[in-house]
Amino acid sequence: MAASLLVALAALGGCGAYVDSRADRAERAAEAEFPPLGKFVTVNGQRVHYVEAGRGPDLILIHGASGSTRDFSFDFIDRVKDRYRVIAFDRPGLGYTDRISDAFSGARNTAAETPQQQAAFLKAAADQLGVRRPVVLGHSYGGAVAMAWALDHDPAAVVIVAGATEPWPGSLGLLYGVTGSALGGATVVPLITAFASETQVETALKGIFQPNPVPEGYLEYIGGPLTLRRETFRANARQVNSLRPHVVEMSARYPDLRLPLEIVHGLADDVVPAEIHSEVLVTQVPDANLVRVKDVGHMPHHVVPTIVTDAIDRAAARAGLR
Repeated sequence: MAASLLVALAALGGCGAYVDSRADRAERAAEAEFPPLGKFVTVNGQRVHYVEAGRGPDLILIHGASGSTRDFSFDFIDRVKDRYRVIAFDRPGLGYTDRISDAFSGARNTAAETPQQQAAFLKAAADQLGVRRPVVLGHSYGGAVAMAWALDHDPAAVVIVAGATEPWPGSLGLLYGVTGSALGGATVVPLITAFASETQVETALKGIFQPNPVPEGYLEYIGGPLTLRRETFRANARQVNSLRPHVVEMSARYPDLRLPLEIVHGLADDVVPAEIHSEVLVTQVPDANLVRVKDVGHMPHHVVPTIVTDAIDRAAARAGLR
């Protein structure tokens, strides 16, 4: 299949100017329709986009792969801003946050920001905003960043929601393999940016939420076209493709953690299966608590938000913040 795909791409070589022009228009349209919702802070010359609301103990929200602050600002921030100062960050290379440094920039560079680098980068941004002893919540890929924050930066507590925190068997499939490579990033990604339809975005969202429905209005709000921008798509693919060795190294350190850890995971999650990730994590961290949610897939903070907010409140209480 991969060989056939590359042959087809070679045949499209003469269409490069047309593809790039169409991709340019798609990116301009995406940014016009889904502009930044928050503010910016600068870390080492790179812009970090964040959305802030509320008052109280600091709560940091870190989104997953292919995401942005819009996943949390859809309605989740409203559920906790009455009792926390909530700050949701766009991760490096996604949404409106820059990649971490010039060393990582450029369409041809195949390096990816590690969870540890992302945690340090966002921690530096949080420091500039006066954040002290936060509860750090990470969803999906953001769970790996939250665990890196726990290992290296001493937060008050951590909440992991459907987090990719452990090594997994097998590969991530053809799409990530191709788009995360230098050749695929230069050839396949512009085609996706140029020609992906709203129907394809909707289908992808249904797969992420299954077996649960996509919330009404989520597709129109989330800003899927932002993720399809060429540099964003490349950055996301490279981060996901390179994640496994970092969670191998990180997971060896989890038993050393001494902080409240709350975990929420849907038992119907086929994207980041609970039995591979959270069921292992809860045995590794001495002060961990796992809430298993029946019939819920990869998006508990949308499907069963009260269970997630309860986990945040428990983590804050156990850390002495409430």
